[in-house]
Amino acid sequence: MSRRFAPAWLAGLAVAGLAQATLAAITTESLLDDMVNLERLTRLPEPAYATRQFSSYDRASKSFSDYQGWFANGDCGHYLRVEKKDGRDEHVMMDADGPGAIVRIWSANPAGTLRIYLDGGETPVLEAAMTDLLGGKVPGLPVPIAGERSKGWNLYFPIPYARHCKVTSDKGGFYYHVNYRTYASGTQVETFKREDLQRLSSKIEDIARRLASPRAGSEPPAERVKTPFDVELAPNAEAVLFEQEGAKAICGFLVHLSAEDLERAARGIVVKMTFDREKGDEKSKKPRPPEVEAPLGDFFGTAPGLIPYASFPLGITEPAEGKPQDLWCHWYMPFARNAKITVTNLSGQPARVSGAVSVVPYNWDDRSLHFHAKWRIERDVPTRPFSDWQHLQANGAGRFVGGHLHIINNVRAWWGEGDEKIYVDGETFPSHLGTGTEDYYGYAWCSPERFVHAYHNQPRCQGPGNYGHTSVNRFHILDDIPFTRSFRFDVENWHWDERARTTRAAISYWYARPGSTDFFGPIIASDVKLTVVPEFQVTRVKGAIEGEQMAVLSKTGQTHSQNMAPFGEGWSGEEHLWWTDNQVGNRLVLGFEVKEAGRKRVLARLTRAPDYGIVQISVNGQKAGAPIDLYHSRVVGTEELDLGAFDLKAGQNTLTLEMIGTNEKSTGQRYMAGLDYILVK
Repeated sequence: MSRRFAPAWLAGLAVAGLAQATLAAITTESLLDDMVNLERLTRLPEPAYATRQFSSYDRASKSFSDYQGWFANGDCGHYLRVEKKDGRDEHVMMDADGPGAIVRIWSANPAGTLRIYLDGGETPVLEAAMTDLLGGKVPGLPVPIAGERSKGWNLYFPIPYARHCKVTSDKGGFYYHVNYRTYASGTQVETFKREDLQRLSSKIEDIARRLASPRAGSEPPAERVKTPFDVELAPNAEAVLFEQEGAKAICGFLVHLSAEDLERAARGIVVKMTFDREKGDEKSKKPRPPEVEAPLGDFFGTAPGLIPYASFPLGITEPAEGKPQDLWCHWYMPFARNAKITVTNLSGQPARVSGAVSVVPYNWDDRSLHFHAKWRIERDVPTRPFSDWQHLQANGAGRFVGGHLHIINNVRAWWGEGDEKIYVDGETFPSHLGTGTEDYYGYAWCSPERFVHAYHNQPRCQGPGNYGHTSVNRFHILDDIPFTRSFRFDVENWHWDERARTTRAAISYWYARPGSTDFFGPIIASDVKLTVVPEFQVTRVKGAIEGEQMAVLSKTGQTHSQNMAPFGEGWSGEEHLWWTDNQVGNRLVLGFEVKEAGRKRVLARLTRAPDYGIVQISVNGQKAGAPIDLYHSRVVGTEELDLGAFDLKAGQNTLTLEMIGTNEKSTGQRYMAGLDYILVK
């Protein structure tokens, strides 16, 4: 997006701004409060704002009518422009007129010094190594407000500006998102100053503590009133858990689930919630659909089963002997007249559902919103042709606040290369266009590593690689996305393996004014039938010491375990150790174990690719033959290379890769390398 782009929503905000000039000013302090205030999401924002995203998406994506361009995947290293400043190149990631505020910055491979310029100033208000700023190492921006998780780097910190914001880095070649709010013209915004970090240090430290312990950090008010429930559910039975009259807000929903097969029960018991129904609504010919309808486990943000994790609005506790797991929800759910919660048992087995619903008084007004959470599933989705898979289509006015995605992948290859595409109020081109599914969920490089955070999580990745069940979620608390007429959320179904088929199940969370509509249908028994995923059988070279399992003793550049299944057969364990972000002179030192000392031959299999360099290998400091050129026009494995005979010691020995150059035909990063395995004979 360009700062000169003036869509219809901006004109609407300008009109709204005439009535907002008398509101209290937006400040860094007030935006910090937004980070931990779930109740504020229950009303249309005042002052009004729109939330949008700058990213490094492939600029070939311009129109759905151009199939190749629409699903283009070169999402790295694209910027608005490159400027010259003080003798250096500055790659412009964001350039936006205010009033507004940055609410999130993400990268998969942060590089260079990131600079944030506000209100046309020539001196940046923040200037730091991008890895430090996004990694929680800048004083005043601690973990977990910033940090690296599962190879994704995130900064959730509000940076308001009155007139203008520009974000740059003096090094290119990385993936990025910058999410930001734009307020109506005339909205009073107090621009961020570097000294705010010190002035607000106590508040920032308190928010960091609350995000680090999100269940306690989002605990509802002490004056809440609890209504317990405890029901036995026969197969196909329905029961009411909660029913109440008056103007109130649900602020806590605690569930304990008991069944012989908990995983089947978590998917097969469907929770429904309705708000502000007229008498006789349920018996009418066309009853209004419930505001909430989802499998019980999926509602709490993970699947399949009761996988422990904790976010700011939702979580599941660790199992303990003799005690059921807590499934807890702290979303606020207001109602003007009445509310009702029911469960229906489609799991095919008896089950018990117990817990409590907590409510607080609530002043319903013409800005108040009903909570919505709905789920859909599609089985055996083909990977070709590429398609946009819809998570949510809603009409009305409200706010989008997050979602959970459950993928069942029948191969190890990466299923999530697809970008998110978010359309607000009838946009023909998405105002959020991302760089990969894992990037949207705040991690990177298709990493199977489990991670937990207040705003985004990967509670489960079955593996090996990206095979089987994967569960990811993201909650838009500071970066919620308001809409006035409509909201649509698509994610590209973009899989590396054209032979693969996936099952996709997603729940979306949003708030909307009464009378809003959505595209979800009712959940039926066949929807909630669990898919049995067999354990994956991995083929490994006998005796191989896998590159991705070797100890990284020291490195310059980055290392990743990369799934090689998309590139064909031949890689032991279908993975290799991927060495990236390199230049000439970089070294990677790996450790490998030998049981008995002696003179032994060392063999190795590496990977060649179009963007790989030339490496010199050494064993225990002794060069192992001539340099190896890893360039190839395709991604292929080398033959098994004989590195020579070496005196190895009992215990740990070292294998060193030194980047000494690159082939003139190499493209992209040009200095990468991959190690499949070594053999000691």
